[in-house]
Amino acid sequence: MQIGEFVAAIKPLADEKGVSEEVVLEAVEMALGAAYRKDYGKPGQAIKVKIDTENNRMNVWRVYNVIAEDEEITNPEAQLSIESAQKFKKKAKAEDVIEIPLEVKSDFGRVAAQTAKQVIIQRLREAEREVLYLEFKSKEYKIVNATVQRVEGPSVILDLGKINGIMLPPDQIPSERYYTGQRLKVWVREVEETARGPRILVSRSDAEFIKGLFAQEVPEIETGSIEIVTIAREAGSRTKIAVKSNDENLDPVGSVVGQRGTRVQSVLGEIPNEKIDIILYNDDLETMIKNALSPAKIDKIKLDKKKNTARIWVPEDQLALAIGRSGQNVRLASKITNWILDIVKDEPKPDKKSAEPKKDAKTEVAKDIKEKDKEVKKETTKE
Repeated sequence: MQIGEFVAAIKPLADEKGVSEEVVLEAVEMALGAAYRKDYGKPGQAIKVKIDTENNRMNVWRVYNVIAEDEEITNPEAQLSIESAQKFKKKAKAEDVIEIPLEVKSDFGRVAAQTAKQVIIQRLREAEREVLYLEFKSKEYKIVNATVQRVEGPSVILDLGKINGIMLPPDQIPSERYYTGQRLKVWVREVEETARGPRILVSRSDAEFIKGLFAQEVPEIETGSIEIVTIAREAGSRTKIAVKSNDENLDPVGSVVGQRGTRVQSVLGEIPNEKIDIILYNDDLETMIKNALSPAKIDKIKLDKKKNTARIWVPEDQLALAIGRSGQNVRLASKITNWILDIVKDEPKPDKKSAEPKKDAKTEVAKDIKEKDKEVKKETTKE
């Protein structure tokens, strides 16, 4: 057997599969062990092969596991009692591994070669899956670029480079329509390991997707100078985010919006049919509620901490603005503050003039008539 040929083929194969040379070498050693057992061993035997890449040599051992005295031998081809093991190793004890050198064979039959091939293919597939899983596990909860590969019923399959991702219906923006070849950004929601390889679930509807987009556009968020404290989103329609600054010299809202709105416009370019409200986070709950309901103006707030509710009075002309279309503004404000908000119309205060009692019209007319009668009598008396 030309071990040098195996060694020479390892590097290009590792590069092709995107795995390490050690993994390929391990696969080859496992394959040679399976082939050796097929041609020169017995079923149930454990054959270990080690390739010395420096000297282009192969070493072969038969491996036994030593079991405790109270245990029963279930596979005599790969298990030894302590007494039997001590023939090979004087101080052998339970759970030791006994390796017995075997003669290195130079050729294998067709069946053994086919077995070796299948072992290598299987091991490399497993290694590729492991590499992909670890690679995308590191990208979990991050934004990645994707291309729509196909639309399968309600789900969208996306090309993420080395692997495909799945965007399920709840992860899609309702107002968006996806087509083959479309390029877009997605948020890696979950990476799970399955028997068929990694399963990558991505999203565009999750609130974290908006966070990720802003993190890409606003360096201060990446450095931690500015923090997105909380976020509420109705995908495809409207989003509210509350930001604060960890640097007293930075204006959080201004930094997120960007000069002339450039930063927020870049985010909106990815989700063009959605509106984004950026508000200033405040530890004071009343102030935070006022900020969350902006641009509506608030007159008065009454908090009920036991029920976690807030009753909010707004001027009549601000009522529709505070509630929003279909209640969206107050709904998002409730989510972002984590309080139940009840909007109430504030009755206008009466003016001083309007507070004065109105004079009775009939009484005023009667007074006028009496005054005129008095004047007439005075004139008659003079004559």
